[in-house]
Amino acid sequence: MSEVFYVMELIGTIAFAMSGAFVAIEQKMDILGVIILGITTSIGGGIIRDILIGIVPPSGLVNPVYSVIAIIVSVIVFIPKNRKHINLDSKFFVFVDAVGLGVFTVSGCIKALPFDNILFQLFLGVLTGVGGGVLRDVFAAQKPMIFVRHFYALASLIGAAVFMVLQNQNQVIAMIAGVVTITVLRMLAATYKWHLPKA
Repeated sequence: MSEVFYVMELIGTIAFAMSGAFVAIEQKMDILGVIILGITTSIGGGIIRDILIGIVPPSGLVNPVYSVIAIIVSVIVFIPKNRKHINLDSKFFVFVDAVGLGVFTVSGCIKALPFDNILFQLFLGVLTGVGGGVLRDVFAAQKPMIFVRHFYALASLIGAAVFMVLQNQNQVIAMIAGVVTITVLRMLAATYKWHLPKA
């Protein structure tokens, strides 16, 4: 179980690092800005999660693997030949961001399981999923995506609920189901322009 959880977090780290690097490039940041946004997006939600549940220092800072992977991915994305067609509205970017959202939402729920409080488990899952993206958007001087583009936090919440419902039967299947649910919902929302009502 711990091995699956670790692999999931590595996948989420790569996905969100790409997401952060894409946003930084769109904002015409230099290589340092791209790296910082990549790291912030990939480990930011996990850091917020760990602080809330009393894991200090946060695992994302204690284990350098996450930051090193985020740096490598950010540099790869920064290379000109790899970013000729980078577009924040492209299906590839949406997919990468959706996978990161799914993985970190589920990882947040898993970390909250010992607290035996369904509301807290759902809250921590969503916060872990969207936290890095919110920090990314704030650092890039943009309105956080969760408030303006399609539905984002709601997809995270639905996926978290799917995981919570299934995790007593088979936790690995529950993890996969949660991640897939969130990824599919985000892709559908982007494709069909699903939005929550706005003022």
